[in-house]
Amino acid sequence: MTVLLCGNHLSKCLNLKNLQAKHMRGNNYNCIPITPRSRLERLLRERELRKSNKYFEETRDGNKEAEQVYSDSLTESDSFNSLNEEDISEALAVAKVFPDRSQRPEERPRKQRLLVVANRLPVSAVREGEDSFHLEISVGGLVSALLAFIAFVDDLIQVITMRCIPVFLDEQIVNQYYNGYCNNILWPLFHYLGLPQEDRLATTRSFQSQFDAYKKANQMFADVVNRYYKEGDVVWCHDYHLMFLPKCLKEYNDKMKVGWFLHTPFPSSEIHRTLPSRTELLRSVLAADLVGFHTYDYARHFVSACTRILGLEGTPEGVEDQGKLTRVAAFPIGIDSDRFIRALELPEVQEHMKELKERFAGRKVMLGVDRLDMIKGIPQKILAFEKFLEENPRWRDKVVLLQIAVPTRTNVPDYQKLTSQVHEIVGRINGRFGTLTAVPIHHLDRSLDFYALCALYAVTDVALVTSLRDGMNLVSYEFVACQASKKGVLILSEFAGAAQSLGAGAILVNPWNVTEVAASIGYALDMPADEREKRHLVNFKHVTTHTSQEWAATFVSELNDTIVEAQLRTRQVPPLLPKEVAVDCYSKSNNRLIILGFNATLTEPVDALGRGGQIREMELKLHPNIKKPLKKLSDDPKTTIVVLSGSDRTVLDKNFREYNMWLAAENGMFLRHTSGEWMTTMPENLHMDWVDSVKHVFEYFTERTPRSHFELRETSVVWNYKYADIEFGRLQARDLLQHLWTGPISNASLDVVQGGRSVEVRAIGVSKGAAIDRILGEIVHDKGMKAPIDYVLCIGHFLAKDEDVYKFFEPELPCESSPLARAMPSNSLRSSPLPKFPVSKNGSKAARYKKQRSMSTIEKLEIDHARGDPWIPTYHDRTSLHEGSSVLDLQGDNYFSCAVARKRSSARYLLKTSDDVVNLLSNMADHSSTRST
Repeated sequence: MTVLLCGNHLSKCLNLKNLQAKHMRGNNYNCIPITPRSRLERLLRERELRKSNKYFEETRDGNKEAEQVYSDSLTESDSFNSLNEEDISEALAVAKVFPDRSQRPEERPRKQRLLVVANRLPVSAVREGEDSFHLEISVGGLVSALLAFIAFVDDLIQVITMRCIPVFLDEQIVNQYYNGYCNNILWPLFHYLGLPQEDRLATTRSFQSQFDAYKKANQMFADVVNRYYKEGDVVWCHDYHLMFLPKCLKEYNDKMKVGWFLHTPFPSSEIHRTLPSRTELLRSVLAADLVGFHTYDYARHFVSACTRILGLEGTPEGVEDQGKLTRVAAFPIGIDSDRFIRALELPEVQEHMKELKERFAGRKVMLGVDRLDMIKGIPQKILAFEKFLEENPRWRDKVVLLQIAVPTRTNVPDYQKLTSQVHEIVGRINGRFGTLTAVPIHHLDRSLDFYALCALYAVTDVALVTSLRDGMNLVSYEFVACQASKKGVLILSEFAGAAQSLGAGAILVNPWNVTEVAASIGYALDMPADEREKRHLVNFKHVTTHTSQEWAATFVSELNDTIVEAQLRTRQVPPLLPKEVAVDCYSKSNNRLIILGFNATLTEPVDALGRGGQIREMELKLHPNIKKPLKKLSDDPKTTIVVLSGSDRTVLDKNFREYNMWLAAENGMFLRHTSGEWMTTMPENLHMDWVDSVKHVFEYFTERTPRSHFELRETSVVWNYKYADIEFGRLQARDLLQHLWTGPISNASLDVVQGGRSVEVRAIGVSKGAAIDRILGEIVHDKGMKAPIDYVLCIGHFLAKDEDVYKFFEPELPCESSPLARAMPSNSLRSSPLPKFPVSKNGSKAARYKKQRSMSTIEKLEIDHARGDPWIPTYHDRTSLHEGSSVLDLQGDNYFSCAVARKRSSARYLLKTSDDVVNLLSNMADHSSTRST
């Protein structure tokens, strides 16, 4: 039965955030920060609080604690029971300063609840007769970890059951969702097992229906979560069964705190990319705030898959998608080690240990505890043991292998075949090396109860874990926890996640190398006592400190902190453009200026990885739905449109020749009206002698990087690796930059501009912001404007270097006039005076503000000329450098700067895609007047 486990309250160790939040009420007034500001400081502070809290709780009566933790309603005393002495003193200090607030419990923040969503109940119903059932604790790593939250009480099953909320799925969905998509597709893929050849065609035919059932089942889980969710709750989704759940939850409430943890390996991107639903699953998981894995390898594979398949930016912290960061980290799960250590003292366990010692007296005991599964490497383990017996006759009657193989999926043919294979190998070895009184292998096809298992761990000399691929494998942890007396040796597969945690004290082996495993068995059996003790102590310390409680507390702590970090990042993300307001202001203005970028602004949306066809995408074309509104806007006599692009002149001519607008090519260095000729806004004597040397470097790296290309423009050279392999392209770009800085541009006055997947070299001062003032001045002079510009809309997908165009129109604090304006000689400006515009009641922008911006190289050269320096630039246009800004009569509410698909931007607003640009311009076109003929 598929379930949702909903914890009423977090355990004491998970409530520290709320304790800090309670303190922060006082801090809002007295400004004494109790919680450190930086992320690392916050996490270290919380870690210390957990340690102090654990020590404080251990000094109290356990029964009283259990009653308080699991009561449905927490009293005031409960809040203080989970505090250490420092916390209590801080809380009392706050209460003395603000007695009124401390006496109002309804104003205190309620304790944070944890909703754990998993495919399996922590309890299983076992049928007794026709109409009755009894409940048992379920098996599995997740259930074992969750049990650590619950103290030992008389009726453990009753406590768990009270907090369980089942999600009922019909038989058809279970068959296609669980047996089909989860177990036949995702599970083999995540464990590097390919589908059997004869099943591939059948699986391909039924794939879509299974994936639809998978999404439907995840939505059913989401519906139940939404029904019980309360603001502030933490929702923790588990495993590959629920990869679609984070997206479903965020669609319901994007403020919900959602974490997702995978208990299996995550395969390399080359494996994951074979999955037909790869993109949907990755994006669904990325909807979570925090994504956790057992090991760094799995986390790295996930980030790599997002980079290679989705084309997103992988960072040391996680995966970034246009400013939205999903944190990805490793959280190695543990066990409740105290439970196993305490169990060894119980009479039931002691009795089992006595029986086992008597049964195997005089023989070394080797142990394997696994599910009877393909990934557990049971056949490889037994074959290695056979080889050890072949090569070491002296050990044949002195060692015994106890293999506990818990049956699973017994109705699946592949598992039935595996069972037969294991039985055959065991029978052959026992027949070959056994005697009438003893056999070398004892194989059990069943599970053991907890007490028998602890006893078996305790008497074992060598534990053998030979998983071919395993998410973590907690058997190795359980063995170490029970070995305080005997200090046995752990032989561990390097393909188990536990190898990264216990590798220091274990003997790591490749389970596919039977010879290596056999040699390791011999080394473990002959290992000196002092080495066994050293190895054990290292692993025992890890197992007892990295417990399941610490695992859960760390994950929830990181999730809460991730939310804090996300809120800080969100403050830096521009809000979505209020389209109705922008259109309304447009309709009420009389002289409008619209500045539009071209690529990714007016073009069709393309695939982030260039899968739509490199040749087709490289040929920039207008969005088919924008032509009509753009035509209507450009014919409006009150509207002036400027297309400001980094593309060369031929590209703009090809796409915009039929419109009545201004074209500014190569970042504004070339300008023309569609009815006129091209002119330049840059100095005629601008040095371009660096181009050939940079071109040679770009050619070299283009040859070495498949699917990359470079573009030679009149004022810059661009190398683009968008269509190349992402990781290889980044390495090549890093190498290219190193060659540039140490070679052709080491002493040149050039800018190197790095885009998402491009490197551009251009002369210093070549940017859209540096050119816009001169462009605006030329437009004013050419049109003979009689009224000031009272509305500006600037939209683009610009590089960070070119976002100074957004800042150009921003009102700023009054400042001294530019040194350029004071130093500019009168004869260097165009002789014709500017038109005199009437000043509105709010005053013109030129009168109210002077632009606070750094001078371009061109402006600095003009100052040098005024001071008598020999180099004299000549302007091809006829405008003053500040003529453009002097024609603005712009109120702050009438300026709209919009970044397209760039959440990290200095623009005021955000538009998600070029489709949004089309919709906005279409609405504006509906409010435009027709140009009189």
